[in-house]
Amino acid sequence: MGLTTLLRRLRRDPAGSVAVEFAMLGSMFIAMLLAVFQIGIALQAYNAIRSASADVARYAAVQYQTDNRLTNTQLRNFAMARATSNTYLLSANNLNVRVQDEADQRIVGARQIRLTLDYQVPTVLETFGLHSPMLSYTRPIFVVTS
Repeated sequence: MGLTTLLRRLRRDPAGSVAVEFAMLGSMFIAMLLAVFQIGIALQAYNAIRSASADVARYAAVQYQTDNRLTNTQLRNFAMARATSNTYLLSANNLNVRVQDEADQRIVGARQIRLTLDYQVPTVLETFGLHSPMLSYTRPIFVVTS
């Protein structure tokens, strides 16, 4: 049996068409499913860094109300501990926290602090050559100093 005869026979026989169609469409379906997972992971991480920053702002406000003046390092350490706790489950290796005093203090009698959380989202799409996104969230914190 020659190659041409074999190809003609395969073209007329529909028995293997399901396997061929799955091979063509299955990889795209799996890639789309993984992309949905990746978007879900990124949204969870974004909500986690937003909520963790709100917790840090609340903590700073309460501490300042009790006359406990926190340093930027103490706020950074609290932010790292809160973001990597069981509540938010962010990876400490992928998280960067910056706490800085604003150069231009807008309110007299208050200290304005800028809290920035950067997070490299874990990826499930590395197989397809796509790298994980970097999320960044910045919020101001105002605490009364006088």
